[in-house]
Amino acid sequence: MARLFGTDGVRGLANADLSPELATAVSAAAAGVLAEHARAGGRRGAGPDDATRRPVAVVGRDPRASGEMLEAAVTAGLSAAGADVLRVGVLPTPGVAYLTGALDADLGVMISASHNPMPDNGIKLFAAGGHKLPDAVEDEIEAHVREAAAHPPVGAVARPTGRGIGRVRDVPDALERYAAHLAAATPTPLGGLHVVVDCAHGAASAAAPRAYAAAGARVTALHAEPDGWNINDGVGSTHMDALVAAVTEHGADLGIAHDGDADRCLAVTADGGVVDGDQILAILALDLLERGELADATLVVTVMSNLGLHLAMADAGIALRTTAVGDRYVLEELRAGGFSLGGEQSGHVVLPAHATTGDGLLTALRLMARMAQSGRTLADLAAVMTRLPQVLVNVPVADKAAVGASPEVADAVAAAEAELGGKGRVLLRPSGTEQLVRVMVEAPTQRVAGEVADRLAGLVSTVR
Repeated sequence: MARLFGTDGVRGLANADLSPELATAVSAAAAGVLAEHARAGGRRGAGPDDATRRPVAVVGRDPRASGEMLEAAVTAGLSAAGADVLRVGVLPTPGVAYLTGALDADLGVMISASHNPMPDNGIKLFAAGGHKLPDAVEDEIEAHVREAAAHPPVGAVARPTGRGIGRVRDVPDALERYAAHLAAATPTPLGGLHVVVDCAHGAASAAAPRAYAAAGARVTALHAEPDGWNINDGVGSTHMDALVAAVTEHGADLGIAHDGDADRCLAVTADGGVVDGDQILAILALDLLERGELADATLVVTVMSNLGLHLAMADAGIALRTTAVGDRYVLEELRAGGFSLGGEQSGHVVLPAHATTGDGLLTALRLMARMAQSGRTLADLAAVMTRLPQVLVNVPVADKAAVGASPEVADAVAAAEAELGGKGRVLLRPSGTEQLVRVMVEAPTQRVAGEVADRLAGLVSTVR
């Protein structure tokens, strides 16, 4: 069995790579491992007898059709392991994370493949409080799954029977609870700003229009009619053309694009310009700095953030902490340093004072609140940073480690950086899942970035 957990949970083709049997096994193992961690941490028991400790799990999903099947499998696995299940239905991933904490659950399970196409699905796990799992805990869960597979039919650990079997109930006001949380985290009424929101026919379809209208925006909803099959189908944050056209057609103040599970957010200006995650981070960092809420005047980003963000933040007196690619690494740095804001170019933005994970709806509300409070357009706010042209080339290689150890490659990178003279940047990064090395170059012009990237990619491809 290949490693189950990727950079964001367990993901694969639903009913093939991610089968109901695997979903049941993963959820049962997670219930056991996280309940044990909760016991070790001295958390209050959820059952009538704290000594027997019945763990509690929150389960949500996005609207893709396979989510119905996998929700049943996950619920079966959790209850078979003795966990009580609180089903919250279709809800954004950050809503499930929030409710895991708000309902004092031992774990949360979100069934979603985020921005992936409809045939895929995934299982994202949250520990008590709504926090993503450390690698070590994922490894522990995976070990339990493998052990259970080696001891069929009931696994290596005896299952509870009778009153020990977990109970299942729905949480009918889950969306209302999440919406109230978002309202409390929005510092300024939106004053009638007209926003077009692309919900990607995903988990944001009910939540986003409701939350934005409640905060005082005039909302035009786009792609908010999920049917189980149309999620991410040429829409949402990975396909911005329709949103750009709708913003200009409606004369809106801005557009907001979400992905299938609404943990990310990109934006569009009134004149149709796309605002990426780096620009959103710049806007929110300056807002928090002015409010005196940017801890240590520090922003956490990944190595893929544009050099333009680094330059803009340096001008504003804001320090940057840089992590590996992946929102989990941003989250780890935020928690370790007690920082207030972090995120990725892709639109995953984390505000730890209000959320334990990236929350696209919260990000959009804070962005619109900044517009309303300042009286400035999104284009004006986004102009605080200038994106340098960026070229990314994926180079198939025979040995990623050999590329990293090559003196010739190291010398070529150093020469390219000297050539750019502080006005650009070079990054070589091995793929975590494929036999590829990603060559990224930023430069003052697209032509220079392309020339340098092609030259380095050609060299990397020859390393054996």
